Amino acid sequence: MKNFLDENFLLTNKTAEKLYHSYAKQMPIIDYHCHLLPQQIAVDHQFKNITEAWLSGDHYKWRAMRTNGIDEAFCTGNQPDKEKFQEWAKTVPYTLRNPLYHWTHLELRRYFGIDTILNENSASEIYEASTALIQKPEFSVKNLLRKMNVALVCTTDDPVDDLAFHAKIKNDGFEIPILPAFRPDNAMNVTSPEKFNLYVKKLQAVTNISISSFDDYLFALQNRHDFFAEAGCGVSDHGLEEIYAEDFTGSEIDTIFDKIHGGKELNEIEQKKFKSAMLIHFAEWDHEKGWAQQFHLGALRNNNTRMLQQLGPDTGWDSIGDFSQGRALSKFLGKLDSDNKLAKTILYNLNPADNELMATMIGNFNDGSMPGKIQFGAAWWFLDQKDGMVKQMNALSNMGLLSRFVGMLTDSRSFLSFPRHEYFRRLLCNLFGEEIERGELPNDEAWIGIVIQDICYRNARNYFNLQAITPEV
Repeated sequence: MKNFLDENFLLTNKTAEKLYHSYAKQMPIIDYHCHLLPQQIAVDHQFKNITEAWLSGDHYKWRAMRTNGIDEAFCTGNQPDKEKFQEWAKTVPYTLRNPLYHWTHLELRRYFGIDTILNENSASEIYEASTALIQKPEFSVKNLLRKMNVALVCTTDDPVDDLAFHAKIKNDGFEIPILPAFRPDNAMNVTSPEKFNLYVKKLQAVTNISISSFDDYLFALQNRHDFFAEAGCGVSDHGLEEIYAEDFTGSEIDTIFDKIHGGKELNEIEQKKFKSAMLIHFAEWDHEKGWAQQFHLGALRNNNTRMLQQLGPDTGWDSIGDFSQGRALSKFLGKLDSDNKLAKTILYNLNPADNELMATMIGNFNDGSMPGKIQFGAAWWFLDQKDGMVKQMNALSNMGLLSRFVGMLTDSRSFLSFPRHEYFRRLLCNLFGEEIERGELPNDEAWIGIVIQDICYRNARNYFNLQAITPEV
């Protein structure tokens, strides 16, 4: 029987152990999609305790606590931080076989050197020990990134963001590049005239461009796209239920813009046409600049209306959706490809039923212009666990080239989440190790070691054109 979370955690054979410890473990991390706050990096934030670092904004933990019967006051409420931690500690023993159990204890070990199992009895001791450490200068957010061998981070930023904190990080000379990513979801959200026109006002203010027509709106957004590029951005991101690929004419979109800008609600087809038009424009700008575009597809968000009204979005009330993805995605990518305007593209699905769909869709538009131009992205959100990661890698292996995969990302709001890269790397090495030991792959350690290192680091470094600002390994 193996010990829990020992050095060969998730590695089931000697070959997997060799691949991980000799090849994968030491590779730097490129976290090309996350939701870390650039402000906290800019000021080199020092967390006051483990609760602030661990539970603030973490809807994964909140969902588990609620399921365990913990009152909302200890999740998003104003209860004392130590008591919130104690309620989380009470929940942890009930998270067995949930990825939270692994992540929690990996983070305690990798950041704080704590190998005690977290539960109600150990809560006070672990709280005091981890809090004492996290208050030290060597546990500031910049040092947490250094501790995890992070080579680069891409945050997620709205077009109206002034990127002042990114500028400060760069001007202060922080050696780990922190780059913005262009996330224009709010710019194409036309479900509410009030919210849309408030966004238009914000866009006018940040660009100093008067917006009275759709052409004005596009001009202002392209101004921001250019601004992001000047700040070092090389990637966009979209979080959508599904790709929108309705047919539209320029005059139709002009009319639709005028309607919502005038305060009138759009019907469903008008909304889809507008979103379709915006996606095409964004994609064409990405292609012009050589960016990579990312599409996170399939989340059914804000299911609990009562709690949405009480707490707002991104507080743990989302689920996997069952949207039809294939036909619209093919049409959208096909139009861009036909016009020779298809940028590097990463597709992420939230519904595991779409794994093979995504893995085969990318092959339709990989045109030989570069390795892995169109990518099936890492297992995302609810699939970001052992079973989900293995299924994603198996689908990609069966339908495409795992060897050209750009690998893992945290997609996290927490500076303590970087052991997710380790988790992925262990699973990756175990997949190869098992098949080598079964004789399904040759025992060519040198070549397979290179492939593993490529997936862990070098593929992303090359794909996002980061050679000049990240270390060569």
